[in-house]
Amino acid sequence: MISITHSPIDVSIILENINDDKSIGATSLFLGSVRGHTEKKSPVHAIYYEAYREMAERILSEIEEEAFSLWKITKFVAIHRIGYLNVNDISVVVAVSSAHRKESLEACKYGIENIKSRVPIWKKEISQSGSSWIGGF
Repeated sequence: MISITHSPIDVSIILENINDDKSIGATSLFLGSVRGHTEKKSPVHAIYYEAYREMAERILSEIEEEAFSLWKITKFVAIHRIGYLNVNDISVVVAVSSAHRKESLEACKYGIENIKSRVPIWKKEISQSGSSWIGGF
């Protein structure tokens, strides 16, 4: 399951859905949230995320397919939130379930690393001194 959404991410619903199979023995979960500072330690009040939605969802689907082909996993979830997010809001979730921990951990790491490097999502940091676009995919 993959998604680009404006809605807050409900982790309890994700965990409920990813663990509904009796063959699952391991679930790995990565949560990315908005930090209250930049790498330079400047205060951040919020982040605005923007995406090329159609391409982002297509690449998320490719990442999901790759994870299934590389590891014996049961379920894969990748959701990225876009729009205006406050400090501590969850911006991205990757959750993977499998029979054993090694597969779920490796596929989860693969998922977030590839989201960060391949998916066309950009962020604008908003602080008291103004706002600036930061990197991207």
